Amino acid sequence: MGNLTEAIPHKNYQVTSIPEEPQIKQHLQNLGLIPGSEVILLKTQGKNGIVLLHNSRIALDQSILEKILVTDAQTEKEILSLDQLAVGDNGKVVSVFGEGAVKRRLMDMGLTKNVQVTVKKLAPLGDPIELSLRGYSLSLRKNEAEYILVEKEAAAS
Repeated sequence: MGNLTEAIPHKNYQVTSIPEEPQIKQHLQNLGLIPGSEVILLKTQGKNGIVLLHNSRIALDQSILEKILVTDAQTEKEILSLDQLAVGDNGKVVSVFGEGAVKRRLMDMGLTKNVQVTVKKLAPLGDPIELSLRGYSLSLRKNEAEYILVEKEAAAS
């Protein structure tokens, strides 16, 4: 058991305790962050952390992350942004983020929830990424792939 600042990114955790300060507690409860919730720490940047909760990304201050106690969740899901998959990796789209036209464009290209994707190729410098989904190939810029969260599937033996 530890707090979210000690959490390993992209690993599933279960919340055991949230801060007791009334305003913070109410705000977290309004977001749906309550004891028993499953969360994934996506990344930390400076004094903030990005947490995935109910397929929504939430930015929380380091001081709040320190007060949220978690334990390892029973499920072994690994949630990553699409740009973090390696060649040959498979995943299932969990969520598509973005603002207006960007999100719409990604969804129009077939990147919708529960779609299976496979990373086929990476350019020499890692940008763009070639994917296989829905029976066709699609190339995306790395910055576009960051908007797509996928559940990485275990490699077949």
